[in-house]
Amino acid sequence: MGLDYDAILFDAGGVLVLPDPTVLGPLLAPYGGDPSIERHRRAHYAAMAAKSRELADETEWDAYNVTYARSVGVADDLVHHAAVVLDHTRTAHLWRWPIPETLAALAELTARGVPMGVVSNASGQVEAALALAEICQAGDGPCTPMRVVIDSHVVGVAKPDPRIFDFALPHFAEFERERIVYVGDSVVMDIGGASAAGLTPVLIDPYDDHAGADFARIKSVADLLE
Repeated sequence: MGLDYDAILFDAGGVLVLPDPTVLGPLLAPYGGDPSIERHRRAHYAAMAAKSRELADETEWDAYNVTYARSVGVADDLVHHAAVVLDHTRTAHLWRWPIPETLAALAELTARGVPMGVVSNASGQVEAALALAEICQAGDGPCTPMRVVIDSHVVGVAKPDPRIFDFALPHFAEFERERIVYVGDSVVMDIGGASAAGLTPVLIDPYDDHAGADFARIKSVADLLE
């Protein structure tokens, strides 16, 4: 799809990084889960779609955990046990696996001079985690330069509260809000929060889990290059 924009803000989870499948694959394998990276990539988006259907907020992950376990092939009678184990293992610091096609797209967006930033619900770790994963940093550095990286724990406001974007938007003051795209993977947190803030929301939906939705969807960050 083609989008007309001047700048891009990204969520971190599901857009830049995923919960590390090299950890979660072996974790769920004893319950019958397929440990392949692709199966776990698919499981994340299926689980986020389930979370959105439940209208779950940032603290509610039951629907995510159960759907994730089922999606990787955990046996029905072990799903809830596996979901508990997943919930205790998938900490904030495990959101660290870089999405390969995102990395390539970020490099091209940087080459084109597109202004970018990150606004994420997190636990105080997101800026360090993105730098450690060699994805991006705030300002100049070895990875993709972002104008700003906002962590909800640090600023004290979390999506879908639109005020979280007020910490990022001064860094994009030359642009009208509606000309700034916000890319996320949650209908409730990201589409809802960005819409309320007057931005143009876009959902990462690589497996078409939200067919027929009335908001913009892309399969990967690379679609923003069109």
